[in-house]
Amino acid sequence: MPRIFDNIQLKLSPALCETIQLANRADFCVGYFHLRGWKEIDSYIEQWPGGEDHRCRLLIGMQGRPEEELRAALGLTQGESDIDQQTALRLKRKLAEEFRDQLTYGVPTNSDERTLRRLAAQIKAGQVVVKLFLRHRLHAKLYLLFRSDPINPIVGYLGSSNLTFSGLLNQGELNVDVLDSDASQKLARWFEDRWNDRWCILKLRYNFLTLLLA
Repeated sequence: MPRIFDNIQLKLSPALCETIQLANRADFCVGYFHLRGWKEIDSYIEQWPGGEDHRCRLLIGMQGRPEEELRAALGLTQGESDIDQQTALRLKRKLAEEFRDQLTYGVPTNSDERTLRRLAAQIKAGQVVVKLFLRHRLHAKLYLLFRSDPINPIVGYLGSSNLTFSGLLNQGELNVDVLDSDASQKLARWFEDRWNDRWCILKLRYNFLTLLLA
């Protein structure tokens, strides 16, 4: 039977951290991403050397007006079409501004700034790769941890928790762990299909984070 994480009797963050310590890499899909959520797990990912087999891939299915405008402009809902370079750059700047607000909203402390600097360094080192999914609205919250275990190589957590402080620790969430080999393999393929989608774009780069730190 799966464990149920409701952040009341059983919190997601400790279980996720415990599993990350035994993992070699991770694939996360969330709707929202905030520094205070990242601060719960970043010290464990800091131990990974980076590269394809030792990194965290973070797929964000943000919701909001800029994403909808960009999807419409790219013709994702009405067939494929081209847009001019100026329009594409304008919309991507709007996306960057919204993501900056999501990432750093209410970040006043020195500890939060240190977390932002670590994230920048992790992206530069290839320990973290962040993409934004644009094909359609993506509400899924999935955490997959891969480890060198021939019996149970993938541990998954599936439910409602975003990669935010409240999502990992506060009440009002509901998640289960996925240990079944067939189910975890199917979830891994689901993630891979969306990560490699044409309209899944590399969003968060080192240069963007350095602008936030200026």
